[in-house]
This record gives sequence, C-alpha cells and structure tokens, in this order.
Amino acid sequence: MTWTPGSAGRTDATMPPPSDTAAETAAGTAARPRLLRFTPAERWIHRTTAVLMGLCVLSAACLYLPQLAELVGRRVLVVTVHTWSGILTPAPVLLGLASRAFRADLGRLNRFGPHDRRWLRAALRRDRRPQERPAGKFNAGQKLWAAYLTGAVLVMTGTGVLMWFTGLAPLMWRTSATFVHDWLALFLGLVLLGHIGKALADPEARRGMRTGRVDPEWAAREHPLWRPESSERPTSPESVDEPRP
Repeated sequence: MTWTPGSAGRTDATMPPPSDTAAETAAGTAARPRLLRFTPAERWIHRTTAVLMGLCVLSAACLYLPQLAELVGRRVLVVTVHTWSGILTPAPVLLGLASRAFRADLGRLNRFGPHDRRWLRAALRRDRRPQERPAGKFNAGQKLWAAYLTGAVLVMTGTGVLMWFTGLAPLMWRTSATFVHDWLALFLGLVLLGHIGKALADPEARRGMRTGRVDPEWAAREHPLWRPESSERPTSPESVDEPRP
C-alpha cells in the first residue's frame, strides 16, 4: 500500500467523521416537522382516566388478594379509594366533551368502515404488512378497545353503585351485581395489560400521547388514511378516515 503526501488531507476533506454524520442525521430527524395528533385536552383526558383506572385496579387487587391485603392493611381506606376512583372514572370523558377535538375523535372511534374490516382480517391472520392494515387516525383495534372500555366502565360503575348503596336494590340484584362486577374486573385487568403491552411495543405512539405530535413517516406507515390538516382543525370523521380519490 502506497501513501503520498496530501492524500490523507483530501480523504478527510471529502469524508466527514462518522460522529459528524450521525449528528447531522439526528439533527435532520429532530428538525423534521411533526404532525399534531392529540390536543392538550385529549392528552389530559387520557392521563386522568389512566390514573383513575390504575387506582381502581390496584385498590381492587388489595381488596381481593390476601397477600396484598395483609401487606397494605387499612381496608377501610382502600375501599374508599376504590369506590371514589371508580365513581370518578367517567368524569374526564364527560368533562372532555367540551373539547371540539375530543368530540371529533369520538366520532372517528365510533365509525367502522371497509378499511377497518380489512385491518381486522389482517390482524387475525397475523399479517403485519402495512399495506394490508389500512387505518385512519385510529385503527380497528383501537376502535374496538375504546368501545369495550366504554361499556366496561359503565357496567362497572353501575354495578359498583348497587353494591355500595345497599338500599337501592334488593339482595338478589346486589348479589348479581357483585358477580358481574368481580368477573368483569378480572377480564378488564387482563385487557388493560394487553393495552399497556401494545403501547410499550410502539414508542412513537407513546410519544404522540405524551407530546401530542408524531413523526410523519410513522403516521404514513401506521395510519395511511389519516389526513390531518395543517392546523389540525376538527373535521368530520368521514373526511379523515376514508381514502380520498
């Protein structure tokens, strides 16, 4: 191998150090504009609901698992926390109805289209190809989760009220409410673990819920039918979730 004076200088001039190249790439990624996905009101609704549901699940575990009950003690306090966190769980969503963006997203979650059925078929086949899983702002799995969670919260709140206010219903009703409440709570806890697992597997989705903005490439890959406006002004669900000609 031969070496001539000045060759190293020319090579250094044309080839930047690896660290500089990596820094420029990271800077370009950071400078890329991010899409607004959730408003501050929507993020606070999600966080507050998550905290209340977390208190419900943890306090329920302390009430029903003997090991945790002995470790925590103070059963009366745990019952009070469980009761009030359960009663207040629907409150963030009800208060959030004042937000136009939140109401628009509820409309999107409440609509199923042909692309959602295609997404579900691909999910059942475990087909992970993005082109086989078309989705608007929310995919079919998220829509089913929202529908299930809404129904579960309403049933849990109703049965919990019957159990707490013993004078509202006869003994047979309260016994039935206890049965439904306990088994639905168990199933809800398992589904919540699945929801958390899916969130942990998608860092960009978590970043979108934490900061409100997501990477455009992630949005194009995971939600190709989502067409956010530059100002993210709430629009009709059809104009966002349906493919455009």
